[in-house]
Amino acid sequence: MADLFRYEVDKRLAPFWLPFALHPSTDGVTVTDDGKFVAKFGFLKLETPVSNIDGAHVTRDYQWWKAAGARRSLVDDGLTFGTNAHAGVCVHFREPVPSPLRRKGHPALTVTVADPDALVARLDRRS
Repeated sequence: MADLFRYEVDKRLAPFWLPFALHPSTDGVTVTDDGKFVAKFGFLKLETPVSNIDGAHVTRDYQWWKAAGARRSLVDDGLTFGTNAHAGVCVHFREPVPSPLRRKGHPALTVTVADPDALVARLDRRS
């Protein structure tokens, strides 16, 4: 059975995530029993085998303008799927994972799911 971790959405930041056609009731991060990690953010999707995950940790208290919407980091080419400035999970990859925003791939993805601790725990028991 797959585990779905939905995004925690701050409706005040909707102008930043609505253009991506995000659906808070269905979008989020899915970890499947057959070993897939899938992050869906509206029409954007990032998918990789769970075996490509090198670690994950909770991050908190973002500046709202850095946490809203889908965006690349100009510092490390990481990717953010952000819906709130409260908390999320930074997932690090062994090999960069491509997305429509960077075909060469991203070394990490931050996702602002509603239960970041549960997502980290699920990824920790992946092996």
